[in-house]
Amino acid sequence: MSGYTSDEKLRYDQLVKLRRQWLKDQELSPREPVIQAKAPGPIAKFWAGFLEPKSLWRIYTYKAYRGGVFTLTRLLIPAWIVHYYVKYHVTQKPYGIVELKPKLFPGDTIMETGEVVPPLPEIHGHH
Repeated sequence: MSGYTSDEKLRYDQLVKLRRQWLKDQELSPREPVIQAKAPGPIAKFWAGFLEPKSLWRIYTYKAYRGGVFTLTRLLIPAWIVHYYVKYHVTQKPYGIVELKPKLFPGDTIMETGEVVPPLPEIHGHH
């Protein structure tokens, strides 16, 4: 026996017709969805007005953002890098970088200022 029986062919044709109808039913008409739009709340109204193209808020916010990015990337970060390099790698000043401060005792001379550390006052008594 080759091919479908009459019952199988009828069932197959019905399934094909139902599938086509189901796919056609999935398409929305231009007037759908029929749900009424709710009035926007105060926050939604604010953002709708704020995000309109060519609004003053949007223009000034964009200008402030671009100015901040320029200041940070073209001025502050390079200035910090140059400052760090000059401070820690170029300067020849003695004790410019102090890893461990030397101990000072009475009578020692401070190299940077030339001052002499005064002697400790003598206090007689118990602690």
